Amino acid sequence: MTALLAAGNSAASDGPSGYDLTTFFIVIGVILFVLMIPALYRVVMGPTAIDRIVSVNVVGTKTAVLIIVIGSILGKVHMYVDFALAYALLNFIGSLAASRYLRKTRPMGGGAEPIPTGTTVSSEDAS
Repeated sequence: MTALLAAGNSAASDGPSGYDLTTFFIVIGVILFVLMIPALYRVVMGPTAIDRIVSVNVVGTKTAVLIIVIGSILGKVHMYVDFALAYALLNFIGSLAASRYLRKTRPMGGGAEPIPTGTTVSSEDAS
């Protein structure tokens, strides 16, 4: 069993050009973190609440992937996958809850009436 684990670790740590995969995963983690910055800007400065919800969802998804990358760096992916799945599920449920809350509240801009519960808008009504 330990020989199999040692063979798996040596195969995962050597890249094709002599670099180990830890460096690759660190670069991927930094790139993911840099890609979170525009979404964080949209969370703070978003013009509407929907923009903010979508941005928080994007940040949450990238964080779940980042958790798996960290698990790859530490060599314990099997443990970190569970954390990432739980985090992604909470992120999804939180987005749904916020969307449902915003659907039931009156828009702050005035004029528009909220859609009553149980009604649907067809394409004929929209035009």
